[in-house]
Amino acid sequence: MNSTIIAQMAVSGAMMGLVYALIAYGFQLTFSTSKSINFGQGELVMLSAFFSLTLLNWGVPYWLMVPGGLLFGVVLGLAVERAGVRLALEQKSEGWILLTIIIGLLGFSAAENIWGRDDRPFPTPISSDALHFFGISITPLEISVAVGVFAVMGLIELFKRKTLLGKAFEAVSADRDAAELMGISATRTVMLSYGLSGMVAAMAGILVSPITTVGPTMASALILKAFSVAVVAGLESGFGVVIVGIFLGALESLTSFYLGSGWREAPGLILLILALAVRPNGIFGKATIRKV
Repeated sequence: MNSTIIAQMAVSGAMMGLVYALIAYGFQLTFSTSKSINFGQGELVMLSAFFSLTLLNWGVPYWLMVPGGLLFGVVLGLAVERAGVRLALEQKSEGWILLTIIIGLLGFSAAENIWGRDDRPFPTPISSDALHFFGISITPLEISVAVGVFAVMGLIELFKRKTLLGKAFEAVSADRDAAELMGISATRTVMLSYGLSGMVAAMAGILVSPITTVGPTMASALILKAFSVAVVAGLESGFGVVIVGIFLGALESLTSFYLGSGWREAPGLILLILALAVRPNGIFGKATIRKV
């Protein structure tokens, strides 16, 4: 087998793997502050993509559509936190699991009724003509995915590590009650984490839509793979999701090439099962120490 073909498949898969990593990063943002996850995150990706497409259809310039779509994602994230998570956390229950699933289903139904069930192309000014590097073809569109993913994650990590508001994430994650005693509002911190998670979902939708098209079911496959990446990397691993996302994307592409497209979903499921069975905290996660 030509090594160039193998490298081509791995690189193309890795670019899609970065999208998985970005969505998985959204899981990490909420888990770090509240130990909760929005199981309707895929619907946030889809709804934000539809909203961004609507802005483009209204004649909004692409450069203005991007912040508009991101702001819409923030609003969706805040709505999920207020309607489906806050009360459950205050009652120290796991009700947020079912509530976020229900909100996701409502979002899916709303998308079908507002925009219809058909998939739609997502126009972009970024060229899809292939560039060649050492015999490997890569398009500016794929490069934009990598740039977008690293830019968003880098800015959020910079915010978390260099600002007082960002450091509240770490304080609430370490001990919610102690953070409250120190004057940090855990509720507002959780709100912020869900807002940022919604923004990350919107960015993922904007980046992946020109490659896949926009439709109500566009995120159904993405979300399972993103969850696999989050669990395998560790829900508190930061940039560990990037490494696992790239690996999973490349592995999927090679599996599809060698075994057929019907096996494309297998690597993510296998990695998820192995992680849960062997290392529940993830490859880059920290072991949980419990006092007895």
